[in-house]
Amino acid sequence: MPSDLMLTTFPDAVEAQKALAVLEDMGDEHEVIIPKAVLSLVALPALIMHREVRGRLEALASAAVFSGWVDYRPPRVEISNGPPPQEPQPDDCFRRSSIMYLGPCVADETKIRLIAHLDGDLGPVLPYLNAVIPQASYTPAAETLTYMDGYRMIALYRHRITIAKADEIVDGWRGLEEIRQLAVQTWKDRHMIEPSFEIRKKPPALEIFKRLPRTNCRLCGDPSCLAFAVRVWTGEAPATLCLPVFEEGGPFSYLREPLLEICAGMGIKAGAQG
Repeated sequence: MPSDLMLTTFPDAVEAQKALAVLEDMGDEHEVIIPKAVLSLVALPALIMHREVRGRLEALASAAVFSGWVDYRPPRVEISNGPPPQEPQPDDCFRRSSIMYLGPCVADETKIRLIAHLDGDLGPVLPYLNAVIPQASYTPAAETLTYMDGYRMIALYRHRITIAKADEIVDGWRGLEEIRQLAVQTWKDRHMIEPSFEIRKKPPALEIFKRLPRTNCRLCGDPSCLAFAVRVWTGEAPATLCLPVFEEGGPFSYLREPLLEICAGMGIKAGAQG
């Protein structure tokens, strides 16, 4: 059953302060999760409130810009106290991040998905990360690197990061900070690393791709079937967006069962977001 408590965060500190000020004026009960100092480059305060308070807050159209809403779940990981990270350098590949989207995970409704935009550029470091992250899947042409962090699905692009199947917001913050540290350290050590432009033969996204029409019709909104397969694998899109496969009488309806089967085998929910 959904929780009565909802959680949101913000794309920048100004929006967070606007929402907090409105809540104080409203006098409605709420709770603030303040990120610890070690997360200061990747996290902003998160707010917890009852659903009816959310409704009143959102009714004030000028209240703030929210990254999104999810059911509140208590943190499952404890972030240790410690000093804030060193101030980012101008040439760092990952200086800061802002969570621009927060929502339920398509692949697992008990988890969350977030999209963070970067102050920095991961493009040059992706081949080096491909060399140091086991079983990563690198697509040089699209400048995309995907890999698993436990059961979490991570997709790195030049200027954004997607994390699917994070347990809750603190787990998402942890993931972003670990990615930041890994990217910055890998770039510093690049003179000792042989960059890898290898495209692994059988990454999970290719197993989905093989069960798509491969016509690049773009009806799903992606430029190619491969790009769509990556989004399905990372939990960013439901497989049912492939209309040639899932529309009744579609020309590729014979692919429906194989596609549903592979999604089920990977623990990916094929249905539309709810």
